[in-house]
Amino acid sequence: MSQKKNKSEKNQKKQKKFSVNQILIVSIVVVIAGYLIFNNFINNPKQEMEYYTFSKEGELVFSDSLGNIKTKIDIEISDDDYQRQLGLMNRKEMKENEGMLFIFPRQDWLSFWMRNTLISLDMIFVNENKQIVTIHKNTKILSDSSYASTSPARYVVEVIAGFTDKYNIQVGDKIDWMGTRLANPN
Repeated sequence: MSQKKNKSEKNQKKQKKFSVNQILIVSIVVVIAGYLIFNNFINNPKQEMEYYTFSKEGELVFSDSLGNIKTKIDIEISDDDYQRQLGLMNRKEMKENEGMLFIFPRQDWLSFWMRNTLISLDMIFVNENKQIVTIHKNTKILSDSSYASTSPARYVVEVIAGFTDKYNIQVGDKIDWMGTRLANPN
């Protein structure tokens, strides 16, 4: 019996030794992997995200319901699927007198989000008669929250957050524009 006990004790010691060796090997592998990852990060930092800058393609005028001009901005025009999906994503800044005009092929219930949008915006939804039907102020950056029109819209104007308050832009006001890349569709 004592030989069986000795064999059992030797097997337990081998198992413990094996477990200690496994832990040591795994630890060494983790340290080496960590070193390689850290060294790669230091020597090859991630490429910076591509940021977009404003490119003037037209001018847009905001006026009250009687036609009195409230203010004017320079605009980029977003009139195809790719441009509408990209919108103002990956922009580090936008000036107060700049904005983006989204043009849709027909009037419909529209909804926007702020995914990959780095600046807070005011979103202005406009019907096919160029009358403002919905305004969402101070949108939350980098958000998948939905900002929807409260009535069918064909156009959306995005401007820097606070713009609509500063210039007293309200539901019922109108927009009109001229573009260098696109003739006014109405």
